[in-house]
Amino acid sequence: MERKIRIGMIGCGQIAQHHMRTYKEIPEAEMVACCDINEAAARASSETFGIPDVYTDFHEMLRREDIDAVDVCLHNNYHMPATVAALQAGKHVYCEKPMAGAYVDAKRMLDTARETGKHLHIQLSTLYANETKAAKELIDLGEVGRIYHARSTGFRRRGRPYVDGYGTPSFVQKAHASGGALYDMGVYHIAQVLYLMGNPNAERISGKTYQETDMDEERRRISNYDVEEIGMGFVRFAGGATLDIIEAWAANLDGFEGSSLFGSKAGIRLSPFGFFKNIGNIELNATANLGAAAFRWDNVRGDGPFYRNSQAHWIAALLGKCPLIPTAEIALNTMLVSEGIYLSDKLGREVTADEVQQHSVSTSVPI
Repeated sequence: MERKIRIGMIGCGQIAQHHMRTYKEIPEAEMVACCDINEAAARASSETFGIPDVYTDFHEMLRREDIDAVDVCLHNNYHMPATVAALQAGKHVYCEKPMAGAYVDAKRMLDTARETGKHLHIQLSTLYANETKAAKELIDLGEVGRIYHARSTGFRRRGRPYVDGYGTPSFVQKAHASGGALYDMGVYHIAQVLYLMGNPNAERISGKTYQETDMDEERRRISNYDVEEIGMGFVRFAGGATLDIIEAWAANLDGFEGSSLFGSKAGIRLSPFGFFKNIGNIELNATANLGAAAFRWDNVRGDGPFYRNSQAHWIAALLGKCPLIPTAEIALNTMLVSEGIYLSDKLGREVTADEVQQHSVSTSVPI
């Protein structure tokens, strides 16, 4: 019988329910404990998912020697304290996105993982989309050439947590979430294009954020909404490549074009997937049968199940079935870009990567 990875859950809220449902579908994963300061929430998760042990203090759970890894499902500003404590307790860590509430906290997480020799994996679901895997294959085959520019986009017409009707006020408060649209959804799209670009190092960043779209005034008052609903930026990387960004929780439009990559030989749009290439004087616009590609990744190449989703990849990597995608490094660079946009907006000018690192202030909340 194949060894199972024994997991402890830190946090049993809304996002944790998604994580726990996914683990139940992975035969090599076994949830053995769950923890939440709300004991009723922890016990409900225990009953729903058949998790034997319940805790209200995650430090107590970390003292168990039979737990291989923990999954951190807390608000952004709580990621670093929980992750660092778990790594120092000898556990591998799977952490929700964004990596933390501030670049300096995210860097401490990665530094601690390296110091302890434990794996740190960040939940970046877009890296496992068929569109991303198809783009990566085309890039690795040399079909795209040198990627010199990328565009990261995300659109919701009315998708602000709580004020537009779902989620809790914590999602729109800097005290808990640290950021808004960029940290909530932008992280997925920025990380996706950084991954496909080879995770280049940002050198200079400029940007602006807004909170302008009308909302229900009572919801505004109750929520203490103090994060951005839309963020945009421009990034210059070492080596000359660039990236432009627009991410909206709320915008009075019918949508944005999906994220895209500009290559010297061809271009790729990720959603809906398209491959664009000129051969001689002929302009070719190609779609792709991504379902057939996924079938062959599963049944011909054979490693498809190891990249089916973030958690399946995490478990496979811990079992030594595949190398772990460097999501912590990608997520850290994503944090640098997002925090660079915030700093640029605050200072009213372009900022350097060094300035972002120097100005980054911990937003972590002791737990």
